[in-house]
Amino acid sequence: MVKLFEIPDGTPLVGSVSFGLIDRGTNVIQVRPSSACPLNCIFCSTDAGPCSKRRQAEYQVRLDHIMDWFRELVRIKGDSIEAHIDTVGDPFIYPHLEDLVHEIVSVSGVKTVSLQTHGYLMTEKNLNSLSASGLSRINLSLDAIDGELGKKLSGTPSYDIGKIIANARYALENTNIDVLLAPVWVHPLNDSQMDGLVELAKSIGAGKRGPRLGIQKCEFHRHGRRTREMKHVTWFSFYRYMKELGEKHGEKLALRPSDFGIAPANRLEEPFKKGEGVRARVIGPGWLKGESLAVSKDLKRTITVVGAELQEGEDVRVRLLRSKDNIFVGRPG
Repeated sequence: MVKLFEIPDGTPLVGSVSFGLIDRGTNVIQVRPSSACPLNCIFCSTDAGPCSKRRQAEYQVRLDHIMDWFRELVRIKGDSIEAHIDTVGDPFIYPHLEDLVHEIVSVSGVKTVSLQTHGYLMTEKNLNSLSASGLSRINLSLDAIDGELGKKLSGTPSYDIGKIIANARYALENTNIDVLLAPVWVHPLNDSQMDGLVELAKSIGAGKRGPRLGIQKCEFHRHGRRTREMKHVTWFSFYRYMKELGEKHGEKLALRPSDFGIAPANRLEEPFKKGEGVRARVIGPGWLKGESLAVSKDLKRTITVVGAELQEGEDVRVRLLRSKDNIFVGRPG
């Protein structure tokens, strides 16, 4: 049974990939208030959902806690900030999503608030609430237009593509929310769906204020899910296909960060380096089996400790294996 672990107040909200805030040196701040997901997508890079075999905990952060850290990060990064609520699950599972959007919008310097979702939990009611809260855009990962294939890809028999398309159309026609269709190309399983998805984005009026499509490449991750049917695609092949598909439909599909208004911005200082030994204290279970969640003794960052399920309150010296983008992973030692 996966445990729901509420991140304690006082925990640094920078350092983990599974919750908190991520700064990759641009004007986009990734906001991750929770980690859970209602779906079991067969290609999920983070092994999310009720059928996960690797997760041992799901995280959730209190609204006030995440906003305190968000305001400080915006102060460091400057103006024209996009807050992108993406999570390693689905943002709609966070119980305070509308309040989170409302609070983010109120922060001086924030220009755009977007979120990434497969749309399973979208309803007209919560779309109206999110619009009233100030949500700018939904990046909708709709991976097929065929209903049965949609159920297969999502690993969820109740996944209803018709309902999700209807809600996307509702958002575009009845709210201030823009919709960008962001299917994941899972070669060769949904190759036959790409033409239809491009035409769907055009027919429902996606991209009122920006690109209407942002097709994603399916990535194979060590801790993710995959099937034997799935084939790896190189970035060269991906961009070649995007160019061909775009020319066929008169759409620009080989996109750059600048197409979304993404630009370099002040980067949060990284207090530790790869290979460094850091003294830390365990505060809870790791996100995945065989891991622990720790906080550096100076309370600057959270650290994922791999290779050990340690007791809460235990002191540990961690040798960092990763320190990129202020995401810290290490082993005891």
